Order: sequence, then structure tokens, then C-alpha cells
Amino acid sequence: MPLAPKPADIPRIPGALRLYQVASVITGVFLLLLCAEVILKFIFGYEIELGGAFGFLALVPSGTVTAVNLSTGILIAHGWFYVLYLFADFRLWSMMRWPFWRFVLIALGGVVPTLSFFVEVRVARQVKAFLAAREGSATIETVQEARA
Repeated sequence: MPLAPKPADIPRIPGALRLYQVASVITGVFLLLLCAEVILKFIFGYEIELGGAFGFLALVPSGTVTAVNLSTGILIAHGWFYVLYLFADFRLWSMMRWPFWRFVLIALGGVVPTLSFFVEVRVARQVKAFLAAREGSATIETVQEARA
């Protein structure tokens, strides 16, 4: 029998879901940027330079960046947003009291390109369905109590 969320956690679930959704989209976008950056660097031999001698944004040969290395910035930003993503994943997972394999599956969304977008939609749909069903049953119980 699957565990249900604790009654004390139910009012906090919508906020946890919102944080998860925002973190999921941001992490997914940065992961796609990171993939593009890795392809540029290791296949084509270029890095992205910000504010250098070649203009505001420029592709320069790897190892010759003299201004801000945007390639490294994308890498660092994705890493920190992935930490936020894992926190949001853990928070929602623990409130919903799902099995551990779901935590792992959701966590993979920040590592496998584009997976975060698909997992986010599915998780949000399931959480919203749970909250709607709970709200519907609470409304029915309130009406039955009023009639009694």
C-alpha cells in the first residue's frame, strides 16, 4: 500500500511543486546550453567569450579566452541550479511520500538532456491530480457533514 502525504504537509505541497517546476525548467535549459557548449568545445574546439576583443559574444579557440569565459559560467550555473533542482525534488518527494526510485528518476531529469521537461509535466500532473482529488473528497465530506 503506497503511503499518502501527511495531513500537515498537504498545504505546503503546492509551494513545493512550484519550486520544483521552476527549478526543473531552469535546470533543463542550462543542461541544454551545457550540451551545446560541450559540443562547441570538444568537437569544434571553440569556447564562448563574453566582452572580449571580438565583441560582446564571440566564439574563440579553446584556451584563448581573455575576457569572461561564458562556457565555464554555463557549467557552474548548471551545477548550482542542479543542486536547487535536487533540493526541490527531495522536498516534493518527501512530502508526497513516494518510493525512492521516483526520487532517483526525477533526479535524472537534471542529468539527461530534455528529460527534466517531460518528467516535470508528468510529476506536476500527478501532484495536481492528487490535490484535486483530495480537495474534492474534502468538499464531499463538508457537504455530508452539513446535511447531518
